[in-house]
Amino acid sequence: MNTDTVTLDDIDRGLVHALQIDGRAPLRTLGEALGVSENTVARRYRRLRSAGVLRVVGTLNGGRLGYNAWTIRLRCTPDAAGAIARALAARPDTSYVHLLSGGTEISCSAQTRSGDESDALLLHRLPRTGRITAISAHLLLGHSALPNSWAGPALLTSEQTALLSPPPVDSADAAAHADSNSDVVLDDEDQPLFAVLARDGRASYAELASTTGWSDSTVRRRLTALRRAGVLAFLVDIPPAALGFRAEARLWMSVRPSRLAAVASAMAEHPEVSLVAMTTGPTNLLAAVSCRDAQHLARYLTERIASLDAIRSLETAPVIRTVKRAGALLPI
Repeated sequence: MNTDTVTLDDIDRGLVHALQIDGRAPLRTLGEALGVSENTVARRYRRLRSAGVLRVVGTLNGGRLGYNAWTIRLRCTPDAAGAIARALAARPDTSYVHLLSGGTEISCSAQTRSGDESDALLLHRLPRTGRITAISAHLLLGHSALPNSWAGPALLTSEQTALLSPPPVDSADAAAHADSNSDVVLDDEDQPLFAVLARDGRASYAELASTTGWSDSTVRRRLTALRRAGVLAFLVDIPPAALGFRAEARLWMSVRPSRLAAVASAMAEHPEVSLVAMTTGPTNLLAAVSCRDAQHLARYLTERIASLDAIRSLETAPVIRTVKRAGALLPI
């Protein structure tokens, strides 16, 4: 998708921010927050969605169920990178797949339900080919920032955001901890629900009822329960370039352990950052950043990051192409 073919005005950008706050907010509520009619909101959303610029997706927060989250790095020969990235993106257990560093490295996010699944993923399911020169997998130990809190789309005033209130999550720190503290249990009957929401997080209750075989009231109750438990989250899927952020990068940092939590918290406040996570491995902190351009990225690294003196080493890899984002396989 070529973001240069679509221009977002303030109403469009306000809509993106509003949906980031509550991806399933009714059109009327969105219109009230933006100061426009319900029809205008519907028309703007349809335009952006049909152009491939904007989607709302329902995602499973496996951390609330005790799942393990992983970031995987693969280095490969340039001629094989695209095919391997597409193969990883086609898997249901991956959510983000990026080509990095001149097309010789792939970054992939995945989650597994158990130790056995982790072993299967890391030992058996990853591609095995001589064109892959190195593989490393890093367990995510906790998040300080997640994509649904990225400041890039922020535009609305505090008065406007106050009109948008998604169902509260039972635990205030649900996004920051991977403890299994939810009473919700998923079963096979939930699979069709998550499948539809992964394609369209704003699917109507009637469509969800038709797919699951449940009544509208049952669908509403189940969605509310899953959201309150923090098991179901709604993300705005929009390429950062559409918002003017054309330089994306992944940062792997080695931070002094006694300062790791403090550095993670400090980076989570940076408007450039959409992900901060502590990890296992030779580096112990991962971040995803989106900057306006290469000069902005350079300033971020040499000013903001450089001021955090507990960071002992830093590896930066620019994102060359995104193959999968927020669980959606993207057109090439």
